[in-house]
Amino acid sequence: MVDKAVNIGLLGLGTVGIGVYKILQNFPEVKIKKIAEKNLDLKRDINVDKSIMTTDIMEVVNDPEIQIVVEVIGGTDPAYDAIVQSINAGKHVVTANKELIAKRGPEIFDLANKKNVSVLYEASVGGGIPLIMPLKQSLVSNKITCIAGILNGTTNYILSRMEEERAEFKDVLAEAQKMGYAEADPTSDVEGYDAAYKIAILASIAYGVKIDVNKIYREGISKITLVDIDYAAELGYKIKLIAMAKQEDNGKIDVRVHPMLVPTGHPLAHINGVTNAVSVVGDAVGEVNFVGPGAGQMAAASAVVADLLSVVNEMGFTANILPSMRCKHTTDGDIIPIEETYNSYYVRFQSSDKPGVIGNMGHSCGKYGVSLLGVIQKDMLEGGVARIILLTHEVTESAIQAALREIEKHDTTKLIANVIRVFK
Repeated sequence: MVDKAVNIGLLGLGTVGIGVYKILQNFPEVKIKKIAEKNLDLKRDINVDKSIMTTDIMEVVNDPEIQIVVEVIGGTDPAYDAIVQSINAGKHVVTANKELIAKRGPEIFDLANKKNVSVLYEASVGGGIPLIMPLKQSLVSNKITCIAGILNGTTNYILSRMEEERAEFKDVLAEAQKMGYAEADPTSDVEGYDAAYKIAILASIAYGVKIDVNKIYREGISKITLVDIDYAAELGYKIKLIAMAKQEDNGKIDVRVHPMLVPTGHPLAHINGVTNAVSVVGDAVGEVNFVGPGAGQMAAASAVVADLLSVVNEMGFTANILPSMRCKHTTDGDIIPIEETYNSYYVRFQSSDKPGVIGNMGHSCGKYGVSLLGVIQKDMLEGGVARIILLTHEVTESAIQAALREIEKHDTTKLIANVIRVFK
């Protein structure tokens, strides 16, 4: 450990920034020299010396006495410029910024390697759950065959409450917004962007390649209804928003985010509320599960401060700090298009209740090589319309979509209400 306190600069004094400030009061080896925050007059539950506060981010970044910059402002602008200038000035960086790391991480890491500084970002993925360091260190002896998990607490809360309260998506979303679990604009959470950023980061670490987040198939939970949740339960499943990455034997990577029917026997099916969970499968260790708070002030701050202390504890002992935590991959990951992936499917139709309807559906499926695991006719709706559920064996996405396009043209088909992939 260094002989005197290490000076850090804190960018952002919002929810996570306040948590970082609170925790650091217990660590005299770290001194917060300056804090940049756009709203200096906002009431906070901490007492901060006003003399160290500024609205100018670059005043923090350019301070020659600051050795580590902690960025918790979020977004790509102005965070990217602040981090790049910090690295160019020879400062180590700790960030919780998943969007920035997912979108521009390769540029940041390449610059950090050239300048021989560390960029740590544990809080960007699992909040308080340790994921990045275990992947880079504890599980490095394994070939990671699959990462799958619940990486967004807001969507998991919504799906859990829909089931518990017998409520529809829009009503539970409004409740989540009132309670502060969902933003006023919930798009990033409910449409899967947040989870896509996180699985992009994990996949890049697990498979040692750059992951283009724009190539990740992404689907949110806004189409999930209480009807689907109930039918899934009858069939032995829970519906969860799953972020998943798998590497095939040919080196291609299947990485995506979408709702899935998770068997009730799998640990992920029992993760409720705002809790996050990630299952990592290695060829040597088998399946390892990480569960904990994926968001929240102190959970995220815990991970930020842990990264910060990891750097501080190395300073003064070596000029090459935490080399095992640095990203050195240079090749682009070959991401499999969703059309080429293999899945089993749950499909919910509304169809006229007439003889031959199910047979015609089966014929269309067979035409495209879609093998049916089961067909269930459920409730009758108004006008002689029945709900029909198809469950399929594993088949390519392109095949199921071709079959559904044909079924949609049947005179008896009123609506293809939902298509959900099945987790295995």
